[in-house]
Amino acid sequence: MRNIQDRHRLWSEHPYFDEETRHELEQITDPREIEDRFYMDLEFGTGGLRGVIAAGTNRMNKYVIRKVTQGLAECVCDHGPEGMKRGVVIAYDSRRYSAEFALEAALVLTKNGVKVYLFDALRPTPELSFAVRQLHALAGIVVTASHNPKAYNGYKVYWDDGGQVPPLKADQILSRIEARENWLGIEPMALEAAKKSGLLEIVGEEIDQTYLARVRELALHPDLDVQKGGDLRIVYTPLHGAGNSLVRRALAELGFGSVTVVPEQELPDPEFTTVPYPNPEIPATFELARKYGLETQADLLLATDPDADRLGVVIRDPQGNYIQLTGNQIGVLLTYYILSQKKALGTLPENATIIKTVASTDLADEVANSFNVRVENVLTGFKFIAEKEKEMEEGDWGTFQFGFEESYGYLAGDFVRDKDGIIASVLLAEAALYYRQLEGLTLLDLLERIYEEFGYYLDDQESLALEGIQGKEEMTRIMDSLRQEEILELNGISIEKVDDYEKRVGKNLITGQTYPLTLPRSNVLRFSFEGGGFVMVRPSGTEPKIKFYFSVKANTLQEAENTLRNLKEEVMHRIAQIRSV
Repeated sequence: MRNIQDRHRLWSEHPYFDEETRHELEQITDPREIEDRFYMDLEFGTGGLRGVIAAGTNRMNKYVIRKVTQGLAECVCDHGPEGMKRGVVIAYDSRRYSAEFALEAALVLTKNGVKVYLFDALRPTPELSFAVRQLHALAGIVVTASHNPKAYNGYKVYWDDGGQVPPLKADQILSRIEARENWLGIEPMALEAAKKSGLLEIVGEEIDQTYLARVRELALHPDLDVQKGGDLRIVYTPLHGAGNSLVRRALAELGFGSVTVVPEQELPDPEFTTVPYPNPEIPATFELARKYGLETQADLLLATDPDADRLGVVIRDPQGNYIQLTGNQIGVLLTYYILSQKKALGTLPENATIIKTVASTDLADEVANSFNVRVENVLTGFKFIAEKEKEMEEGDWGTFQFGFEESYGYLAGDFVRDKDGIIASVLLAEAALYYRQLEGLTLLDLLERIYEEFGYYLDDQESLALEGIQGKEEMTRIMDSLRQEEILELNGISIEKVDDYEKRVGKNLITGQTYPLTLPRSNVLRFSFEGGGFVMVRPSGTEPKIKFYFSVKANTLQEAENTLRNLKEEVMHRIAQIRSV
């Protein structure tokens, strides 16, 4: 407790911390609030950090940015003059302090003699990934909290392949951060000095143009897009974020000229005043888009989150109703579209591979297998998809076609190494156009066709917010209890396999045999049902939540809906009992 008090006193009194920070901390009278702000440093995980914007070691602020960036700078300097010259690319989204945090990071890096490419305005996260590769930089930073509530911001680190920083490199950065116990003495370079030295270079439109040219190359039917794209009516909302310019430009350059942008959500707004919070998974984020959809009789509603790495989709059915797709449904539709069209065009390679996460629907596996396409399943988090793509590329044992995760993240192509809402928007629009023009189908019709062929797979999620020290302890208790009890069935459905990624061991409950799991260690439990479907449980790596994933397979939609509802009720009742002990 003394350490907490000492930290609080240092941040409240020392002149290194600005007056705004000291004043904010002086106003806090609740000991629990002080404890929560100072009992730990905001955790730097495998991808970076994320937290509530406020003063304190366990919050997002410029002093935390300085300390983390200093650790990154030292790792870059370990690569000598060549690594320092290759430098770091920095992008940011529309959140509070995003631009200020990005500049703070840039000036700490330049103070260490590291070259920095700083975007001239907000940009999508996937463009940051592209820019790292395009500029042959050693690393990248994007300041964003993605789809989290407005109180949050974050800091994600990328390495030279454009993917999120790999675990070994993340550990090296973390060790540098932890080695510096003193919060004082990290002084950024003066802005004008950084510019004058040539270490700080502002980039923008030249990267946009090159990126958009690569996006256009992903179109499978560019002639159809040019000739008929204007007939597809689209409503798009960037949800006050960074996707506005590039999504619109990408669609327009391919021929999709009938795009209405939701005006109330077009411009950056760190308060996200028009939505509960800016997550395209949530139906409420489409409320305004639906209004403009009805006015324009739009066929398709698209929404990207604040850093435009996620895409949400709503389709108009023949009766004029707007139906929102789940992340898994979007992933399956894009998987089917890409593989079927490439096969028809004769461009599907023999070693074609898709990559998805273990939390995503097994329906995609069935679709891919029907085209004799290999499926690689990886841990939850898009960085694992990017790492597997890199592994395939370097080992020359597969050709990446598409990757997705159920949380609305999708990727095609080889020039970005993270989920990309711009690429997904273009491919989804083209798929909608293709099936309407050539087969007279909506994407909902196509989804029904896929269900009829492979079975009705439905999925859902639940999350429990468990914050602070007590929350972490409760998450541990839940995971320990689920590990210790041998669960043979859920909702009357027999469990075939239990995979424990923390222990890296799986067990077939029918044969009693155990088998090794080759994916990296992670606190994840996956219960796979006989005949298809699963329940998966994992504490979030970026938020104070424990997440539950549900997937069921049935012969009819009604049966699948009933099974899913009952399964969720039983599992969450079981979790409530564990918490009550």
